[in-house]
Amino acid sequence: SAVPEPADWEDLREAGRAIKDGTLLSLDAHLAELERAVTEAGGRVHWAADAAEARRIVTGLVRASGAAEVVKSTSSVTREIGLNGALARAGVTVRETGFGELVAQLGEDDPAAGAPYRDRARIRELFVRRLPGAAGGLSDDPAALAEAARLHLRERFLGARAAVTGANFLVAETGTVVLLESEGNARMCLTLPDTLISVAGIEKVVPTWADMEVLLQLLPRSSSGAPMTPYVSSWTGVTPGDGPREFHLVLLDNGRTKALADEVGRAALRCIGCSACLDVCPVYERTGPAPYGPVRAGPIGAILTPQLRGVERAAEASLPFASTLCGACADVCPVKIDIPEVLVHLRGRVVESRRHRPVPTPELMLMRGLAWTMADPRRYEAALRRGTRWARLMSRGGRIRRLPGLLGKWTEARDLPAPPPETFRAWWARRRR
Repeated sequence: SAVPEPADWEDLREAGRAIKDGTLLSLDAHLAELERAVTEAGGRVHWAADAAEARRIVTGLVRASGAAEVVKSTSSVTREIGLNGALARAGVTVRETGFGELVAQLGEDDPAAGAPYRDRARIRELFVRRLPGAAGGLSDDPAALAEAARLHLRERFLGARAAVTGANFLVAETGTVVLLESEGNARMCLTLPDTLISVAGIEKVVPTWADMEVLLQLLPRSSSGAPMTPYVSSWTGVTPGDGPREFHLVLLDNGRTKALADEVGRAALRCIGCSACLDVCPVYERTGPAPYGPVRAGPIGAILTPQLRGVERAAEASLPFASTLCGACADVCPVKIDIPEVLVHLRGRVVESRRHRPVPTPELMLMRGLAWTMADPRRYEAALRRGTRWARLMSRGGRIRRLPGLLGKWTEARDLPAPPPETFRAWWARRRR
């Protein structure tokens, strides 16, 4: 890391784990306390059972504010529910204010990809072409690009009537929303507009500010190696003459209570969003965020997405298997989520879900066929002789480069050595004779 770990780092990790676990076990009580505190502070709490309801709530609030445009800070939960698309369909223009998300929006890319997949020359070209006010003489120097984005966004902030943010933590005892960031754009979102809408998963609640003392030490060190986050913003309700005149907190379930009921899987809800597991994952290093879907990327996404969205579809069912189980993610997790344990647990759930399908999957039918064949020595030996004969016929130059049918997908990225003319069993039987 960029700074030495504090001497009590392991104690902090254990404290973070205990805080999150204790909160999840009494989540209903803490959420009730949070709603009471937010309401007493002049805010309003909305409960969304799923993504569709959350989209309806936020869209209705924006329409009620009379805003035709909203400024929006970086938020994984709004990406999870597909909020940008819903607002666009309602005729509301969404202005992303994080630099990476702004670049992705201008380039009409997936916001999850952000700016790191464009070099500064391409960003400069994009700004000149799509960013209002960016002159043709704009340099591709990072400071110049940041200044161009800043000038553009400043006008958007000053004219915005409504803003949407996410949240890192929700402090139940005071009804406070806490957001950590490195750019300051979220702070502008919550300061200038008349209507502020914050969307957060129900697992983001923590009981007290004393708990925040621990979590605010864990998150920045695990995220960037820094002792603290550049911007830590917190807001509680509304204050006459200062900040937004209306504050709305949308609390999202969207499968979280289902995950909470799983004694093993609920550990995923401990996540504090540091992304440390992404930095050490060999699979994520090669795939990037796209295959993980809209919820979360990397190892945490591989255990959270299947629980929130179910394992019935192939995309979600594949995620628990997208891991080497090396354990590096568990080693760096600041709240000690044993991600490999949850991955293995979810693999079992995927297998069980396939067993009970009315029509078995081709993979399951193949495995059942193999199990039947290998259960009897005579069947196994006969299949081995025939399989060897066919495999040798398909080989070219001592390698099998393409298998037929669905098996061809497996050989698109690998080839196999051709089997020898005589199997070990045949050789052993002949030798014994």
